[in-house]
Amino acid sequence: MKYELLVDSRPNEVVIALLRDKQLLELHKEPVGTKFSVGDIFLAKVKKIITGLNATFVDVGYEKDGFLHYLDLGIKFKTFQKFTERNIGGKLNTASLRNFKLEPEIDKSGSINDVLKSGNQILVQVAKEPISTKGPRLTTEVTIAGRYMVLVPFSNKVSISQKIESNEEKKRLKKLVQSIKPPGFGVIIRTVAQGKMVAELDADIKFLYKKWQKMYKQTKKVTPPAKVLGELGRTASLLRDVLNDDFVSILVNDEKLHLEIKDYITTISPDQEKIVRLYKGNVPLFQKFQIERQIKSSFGKTVTMRKSTYLVIEHTEAMHVIDVNSGKRVNSKQDQEANALEVNLIAAEEVARQLRLRDMGGIIVVDFIDMYNGENRKKLFDSLVGFMSNDKAKHHILPPSRFGLVEITRQRVRPVLNIETKEGCPSCKGTGKIEASILLIDEIGQKLAKAVNKSENVILKTHPFVASHINKGWFKNQRRTWANDYGCKLTVEEDTTYHLLQYRFFNKERKVINV
Repeated sequence: MKYELLVDSRPNEVVIALLRDKQLLELHKEPVGTKFSVGDIFLAKVKKIITGLNATFVDVGYEKDGFLHYLDLGIKFKTFQKFTERNIGGKLNTASLRNFKLEPEIDKSGSINDVLKSGNQILVQVAKEPISTKGPRLTTEVTIAGRYMVLVPFSNKVSISQKIESNEEKKRLKKLVQSIKPPGFGVIIRTVAQGKMVAELDADIKFLYKKWQKMYKQTKKVTPPAKVLGELGRTASLLRDVLNDDFVSILVNDEKLHLEIKDYITTISPDQEKIVRLYKGNVPLFQKFQIERQIKSSFGKTVTMRKSTYLVIEHTEAMHVIDVNSGKRVNSKQDQEANALEVNLIAAEEVARQLRLRDMGGIIVVDFIDMYNGENRKKLFDSLVGFMSNDKAKHHILPPSRFGLVEITRQRVRPVLNIETKEGCPSCKGTGKIEASILLIDEIGQKLAKAVNKSENVILKTHPFVASHINKGWFKNQRRTWANDYGCKLTVEEDTTYHLLQYRFFNKERKVINV
């Protein structure tokens, strides 16, 4: 499998597409200037305690207060709170936890009133980004994630990813990390640490400890609510979590972002620095690699798969329902059971992709085509588990029921991506009528006269239909006429993101000419 990452920087957001063998696997949108990402750590203030929920609302500076449940305090909460209060009060002179005295653990079945009061200043970490009308979901079990490890304050435990199967490798890693971790900190060893040498692991843990020191210093300076340690941007955190030897290309269309990503890759994986490239093509990045087409075809109610099969995906308040359909797929050389198994295996792969692509969370029920052979149902279940094995979100899959239904629960931490696959017409505004095309050509000609005053080399970008008519169709002599009349070099380019009557002028440096 070959993985690629496309990073499309836009005026108000950065859109990131993760591809596997040219097929869209994940889509992320990060608004410019976002302040509340998963992993961000805030010095916050407790607002209202809700005894009935055994939870509290916390002011982190968002328009809606964050939600903190008693179970998300963590058993080391009293120690964290002692560290925070002493640090704010100027009674700590170092970020080291070597001699920091631990407080008793809190009771897992206790009440939030026993440990928190309105007005308390606490360190919290964003566990879930703000979604819809809800504020961020918070935790006080602060951890700092790196490429190979996760640093856990006030613990001495070294845990290892269950995906590392070799007992010898587990022992090796545990022994190495025990010897290099700072006193007073626990460590979770990530899957990508497998096979890494002590120098790489040591560099990662030193990097994490520097972030802890930065947080310690920042906490002294700020007034709550305030961010004291920011998580990496969406692009960098995605690379940290998924980058491996299967990555063949990382394309970025913004020079500044390209340098940032290249510097980050050089830090975490110097051998792969050469795969980070700046995209300089004239065609928009997502249009060049047909990402927009994949987005529109993948986020609709009906998703077409191989061999004429398709899924129907419905979203309700309580759950997501996916129906598997064979379409016209019938192999006369196979019986009904064999045909059903073939379609179901195709669907299992696509279901796994759809869950990850749409970041679907909660309860998902998949209605596969009925199969009566127990071995076939087990084969389907094992295949679905295998297809979802690379999904980083926590999930659980139940075997097919007697009715062929597979139940899945999956955790979602990102806001829902609302992708409209049916678009309202921006040209007619729903009236069903648009301006006559001949008048559009006249309008472009008038605006071109103004554009030429600002640049002798003009690029006209417009909808593919209009560009085609100007270059090849009814108005094929128009481009030459304009160029001669205004004494300019005129290039007409198509852009699939433009609606029918939309157009813009650019100079040779591809900067917009405002007319």
